[in-house]
Amino acid sequence: MIERDTFLGYRRQNGAVGSRNYVAIIPVDDLSNAAVEGVGRIVPGVLPLPHPYGRLQFGDDLDLHFRTLIGTGSNPNVAAVVVIGIEPNWTNRVVEGISATGKPVAGFSIESHGDTATIARAAATARQFLQDASELPKERVPIADAVISIKCGESDTTSGLASNPAVGVAVDWLIDHGATVIFGETSEMTGAEHIVASRAANEVVRDKYLAFHEGYQQFIKDVGFDLLGSQPTQGNIAGGLTTIEEKALGNIQKTGSRPMVDALEPAVAPTQKGLNFMDSSSAAAEFITLMGAAGSVFHFFTTGQGNIVGNPIVPVLKTTANPHTRASMAEHIDVDLTGLLTLEMTLPEAGQALLAQMFRTLDGRLTAAEVLGHREFVLTKLYRSA
Repeated sequence: MIERDTFLGYRRQNGAVGSRNYVAIIPVDDLSNAAVEGVGRIVPGVLPLPHPYGRLQFGDDLDLHFRTLIGTGSNPNVAAVVVIGIEPNWTNRVVEGISATGKPVAGFSIESHGDTATIARAAATARQFLQDASELPKERVPIADAVISIKCGESDTTSGLASNPAVGVAVDWLIDHGATVIFGETSEMTGAEHIVASRAANEVVRDKYLAFHEGYQQFIKDVGFDLLGSQPTQGNIAGGLTTIEEKALGNIQKTGSRPMVDALEPAVAPTQKGLNFMDSSSAAAEFITLMGAAGSVFHFFTTGQGNIVGNPIVPVLKTTANPHTRASMAEHIDVDLTGLLTLEMTLPEAGQALLAQMFRTLDGRLTAAEVLGHREFVLTKLYRSA
């Protein structure tokens, strides 16, 4: 049994705890990517986060864009942030949002300065931030102060039978020890939404969750298409999952058995400890980017057929119970759970194995995705720009 409930992490100015110590360089918009990458070339130790959006967005889509950028910079795995945008107003909006955490943050706009001067100014600040961050000490922090997220990808029959239930064991342990856990994948709850709703802590949470589910269903109807070929995915079908209902029933196994305490909009940080649902895409890179924006400092990811996703700020720990995937894609797998199917491992033992590797990762061990350079940072876009 896991007998520890602390890890070696970073306590940030606002009390949040992180497992990594990055200096992030965040572009407000796609036009600022070149400057952000220029800073990364001059100061190689920083973390540039280029992305393709941020121009002529509006309404809920623009609000989500800002929430994601501000949330990413506010993540406890980030020690300091340099923000670069094409113009000052939106740049300052991101800077002000991140500054609420108390961490060092500076913004630079390209208009009236150009790339060369902006890169020089931003690189000088990034260099100082990186040196200062390198002196920040680790300390022993309680798992109760951590935010953890979970997802499955390229699921197959082994996911619902083995690896997802094992994550469910770990999730129950985390919640029982005071941690905050986020799950989501709105589309992939279809067919099991009534089970998820039945676990709501109260009617308010239940109604919020069902509103997200029903809103998604209505959106699909409004555009006049179905999800055949997308849900389940081709990989899911190859792995033996023939309907979205089968996929959903396996999916929810990883959420454990504790009550759902809240239902959140995309990229909104949880305010209640326990199991939180977030309305979110089921696309792996988009999902984990949203989790990072909500404050996740570690992510459990189960895969059947072999998803290889990573994230630049959230360490993604991958596990599988599929022996073929374990053998053919071993460099991507952090925890081997094939013993569940060969009856060489019990479900409680599998959950404990995941928790043990989680603590090693929180203490500083790199995941396979981190070592292999998987830093997929993908923003969710709600609709086309103006």
